[in-house]
Amino acid sequence: MGKVVRGLAAVFLALVPGTATAAVPPDRAGHSWTGSWEAAPSGTTAGLPGAAVRNVVHLSVGGSALRVRIGNRFGDAPLRIGAVTVALRRGSGAGAVPGSMRKLTFAGGSTAVVPTGEDLLSDPVRLTVRAAADLLVTVFVPDDCGPATEHRTALQTSYVARAGAGHAADVDEAAYTATAVSRWYYVTGVDVRGSAPASVVALGDSLTDGTGSTPDANHRWPDLLADRLRRHRLGVLNAGIGGNRLLRDGTGPSALARLDTDALDRAGVRYLVLFEGVNDLNGTPAATDPAAYAEAYRTIVARAHARGVKVVGVTLAPYRGHPAYSAAREGVRQRVNAFIREGGIFDAVADADAALRDPADPERLLPLYDPGDHLHFDDDGMAAVAAAVGKALGRWR
Repeated sequence: MGKVVRGLAAVFLALVPGTATAAVPPDRAGHSWTGSWEAAPSGTTAGLPGAAVRNVVHLSVGGSALRVRIGNRFGDAPLRIGAVTVALRRGSGAGAVPGSMRKLTFAGGSTAVVPTGEDLLSDPVRLTVRAAADLLVTVFVPDDCGPATEHRTALQTSYVARAGAGHAADVDEAAYTATAVSRWYYVTGVDVRGSAPASVVALGDSLTDGTGSTPDANHRWPDLLADRLRRHRLGVLNAGIGGNRLLRDGTGPSALARLDTDALDRAGVRYLVLFEGVNDLNGTPAATDPAAYAEAYRTIVARAHARGVKVVGVTLAPYRGHPAYSAAREGVRQRVNAFIREGGIFDAVADADAALRDPADPERLLPLYDPGDHLHFDDDGMAAVAAAVGKALGRWR
């Protein structure tokens, strides 16, 4: 599902100052496309016909050109796009840096239709972006195309111009001050062309999506991992979905079902970090057979290896004190973690369990890392996970 329909580069379009569509010439420096940001589609929300949504996204690596992926993965009708623009964010609101606004095209046209169940990749556009830059991706949908594909837990404020016609390319934020939203609409990825050699994809659930971390601060552990890897110029893509499961569809398709679309098909991916399983333990029905987890992990690793991608397995963190905890489930967690550590299938292991547990009560999170629900991680906990994953990735740098 979710096949990407690739746009053709609009190589004959001239650069027009201000709101330009900039032709991307052939690269002579050997630079390639690398994923810089991702939001895995988690479901749908009510569409906003006639509105322009100004999504704020935080890039991991920079480059001299970019392209954007627009998603209609879970829509029930073709999505007609009236305009898409990108610009560097000015300050902390919805305003753009003057001179950075670009109009995107799709197969050379300024409008496009995204088929039901698919993504559409824009033509490349010239815009120099730095690592850790905030990018504004504004999508104007003129008609009622049914439910909008979204990423629900953005932990990032974005903005909506309810009367969006003609406002997608606004540099000032006046049209966007009335409505703020905390989810990402339509946009599912940004690739950059530059010197980054590869990308890392973090495939997971709410623990990867960032629940528990400070909103509007980019303190999800993949963001903090990107900070740690910046000198190595590795892109980091967050394919976490709150409520996601390893074995069954739940919030979004299972990790097994979305492995290609959300991870292996992303630009430049060379490393996959797999942090999934706690929602299988706690879901209905609960997955209580450690062999099922082991088989799923083996399948994911085999599929990744077939694409030349190395896999880091992450142990499941403790969560005693959470309402879903039970002694029986704890026993399954311990056996699953033993397989992750000792099964020999992963190229490397990041031991989140060891990094996060309270030495005085190893079935609980260390209080320093617990935002209060005994399951998710606060900013300090996110930093601990980023450090553990960074250490695991360090063997290849």
